[in-house]
Amino acid sequence: MKTPDSNGKIRSPNLFPVVGVGASAGGLNAFRTFIKAIPEKCGMAFVLVQHLDPKHDSILSELLQKVTTIPVLEITDDMKVEPDHIYIIPSNKLLIANDGILELSPRPVNPKKEKNLPIDLFFTSLAEVHQSHAIGVVLSGNASDGTAGLGVIRDHGGLTFAQDVASAA
Repeated sequence: MKTPDSNGKIRSPNLFPVVGVGASAGGLNAFRTFIKAIPEKCGMAFVLVQHLDPKHDSILSELLQKVTTIPVLEITDDMKVEPDHIYIIPSNKLLIANDGILELSPRPVNPKKEKNLPIDLFFTSLAEVHQSHAIGVVLSGNASDGTAGLGVIRDHGGLTFAQDVASAA
């Protein structure tokens, strides 16, 4: 039986890298450029977290599937993470990694009272579950979301990257 850590997370049995990629709502071009550069059989999983308007459905998975042959899937609750796949967070959801699966929860009803930092939330869980197999990438940002999560990934032995400010403008 698997035992959760002090945060209630179960470490993943997966031994392949899982790359979390975060961007603001305006990050479509950055996502496209990033996805186009991924080799088809790289042995990594990619999870894209984007700030989206909760009133609109995301078509990000359809748009990105047009620029790659790697399967691009919108995440459903308790979806298993597999290498050579790209996973997209659906609109109006928060996402965490736990035991090699992706778990969804509703976005805060009142984001003014509750912080809405979906990139930090996912990156933190990614680090706790995948440890040194976690990689965090922040593309065009929304304020500081993703910054704290990158620190947690680094502290757990993972790799972190951020888009250059000049290319994000």
